[in-house]
Amino acid sequence: MALYLLYESASGYSLFLAHGIDQIGQNTEAVRGSISDINRFGKVVQLAAFDPFESALDALNQCNSVSEGVMTDELRKFLEKNLPQVKEGKKPKFSLGVSEPKIGSHIFEETKIPCQSNEFVLELIRGVRLHFVTLLKSLKPGDLEKAQLGLGHSYSRAKVKFNVNRVDNMVIQAIFLLDTLDKDINSFSMRVREWYSWHFPELVKIVNDNYLYAKVSKYIKDKSTLSEDHLSDLTDLVGDEDKAKEIIEAAKASMGQDLSPLDLMNVQQFAQKVMDLAEYRKRLYDYLVSKMSDIAPNLASLIGEVVGARLISHAGSLTNLAKCPSSTLQILGAEKALFRALKTRGNTPKYGLIFHSSFIGRASARNKGRMARYLANKCSIASRIDCFADSSSTVFGEKLREQVEERLDFYDKGVAPRKNIDVMKSAIESTQSKDTEMETEEASGKKSKKKKSKVADNGDAMAVDEPAATTNGDAAEGKSEKKKKKKDKRKLDQEDQPMEDANNEHAEEDGTAKKKKKKSKHDNGDDIQAASDVKKKKKKKSKSEDSD
Repeated sequence: MALYLLYESASGYSLFLAHGIDQIGQNTEAVRGSISDINRFGKVVQLAAFDPFESALDALNQCNSVSEGVMTDELRKFLEKNLPQVKEGKKPKFSLGVSEPKIGSHIFEETKIPCQSNEFVLELIRGVRLHFVTLLKSLKPGDLEKAQLGLGHSYSRAKVKFNVNRVDNMVIQAIFLLDTLDKDINSFSMRVREWYSWHFPELVKIVNDNYLYAKVSKYIKDKSTLSEDHLSDLTDLVGDEDKAKEIIEAAKASMGQDLSPLDLMNVQQFAQKVMDLAEYRKRLYDYLVSKMSDIAPNLASLIGEVVGARLISHAGSLTNLAKCPSSTLQILGAEKALFRALKTRGNTPKYGLIFHSSFIGRASARNKGRMARYLANKCSIASRIDCFADSSSTVFGEKLREQVEERLDFYDKGVAPRKNIDVMKSAIESTQSKDTEMETEEASGKKSKKKKSKVADNGDAMAVDEPAATTNGDAAEGKSEKKKKKKDKRKLDQEDQPMEDANNEHAEEDGTAKKKKKKSKHDNGDDIQAASDVKKKKKKKSKSEDSD
């Protein structure tokens, strides 16, 4: 049976035919010995066909598909063209050796070409890779290295390419740093308390907060200098006038020892460092909240930013968290307890990191396990939406949080919650309505831009026509005056309408007199026209006599 070898290089697909397989007996040791010698290996393996890639982009696409175990149309055409045809109902007399079993199974499903990927085939492909330049004589020296370098860079760049605003690695680092800062601030603040208590031991019982204690100790410095003049400043620091008075009274009757100025300066510097760390911790928390709103908004709105970030960091990434089933997510962070329970055949843990959520604390003791299972279910849904959704929104997270609240009420009061189908339908409708609103806003923005451009064009045209407008200014003024007169007449007519109804009787009496006046005016006009016609005829006669 003939054995063909498929080799995917950076420059193209190549097909090699292995001769003398029956004589070798598929002995891997013999193949390993013949690989190093090109003369022996060249007699066994020979080039059958080569199909170069059209461009670097084509090479990248082919490489991505091969790495995912998918046969492209170009590879299918290449194999069907250069391999013997597989007849239906007959056993093929050849096989194709591939380096990846996944792509071999896909080739067999699509083309019915028998593929194999075993240790013997891998050794042959390793020899092909070693002597590829000498076996393929059409390549120039250095071409393969350049193609490999360019394809390697583009392939790595495509694999690493991601959305900058959705980098879950930043969340993982931020939550690790936040936990470390909490431990460090607690230990450092305890050191400040112990150090300053040698000088002012009564302050520990008055001020309980670590950050506030560091601020007060830095302000007081030497307790002997503290007096009633510092009451207003201490009140601003502590936030309570009674507590500030208590501090001043305790400083007067303090049992602590005196410290040298150098020791006080070191205590103040260390207290300032603790304050700086606490302020940086607040800024880091704000940064974590903003990143979680970009990366996993639904998970953050459901369970909180800190717990959601801890889940993502423990799973390794948002994608890994989305792949976890809800049963795994429920006990995420309690692996030691789980394996100890499995080993000792005891009770398995009910919750892991999600125990820090407020929902578990609000549930009763008998319902904590149920609540943890239900919350893990909703967290897995929210993480999958955040991971695979194209657009980020908090609609689904808010709806899932409402469901968890309803489940709490159901466990405590017996109020029946809504069905999951109804809640998801309402969430989808709200997201669609938001999308339509965004589209309408974009369309209105485009229309306003077009109107502005049209107005600008009209303004330019008016600027060009300014001289003509100045020459016709008098005419325009005359037209405007006529329009004003017409408007005034209309107003007067509207004002005189009620007066006409009141004076109808007088109008009827005076109607006959007005008609007589009009007739006399018409008669006078006819007489004037006749006189003018006579004068014109006389002038014409005089002109005709002069011409004769």
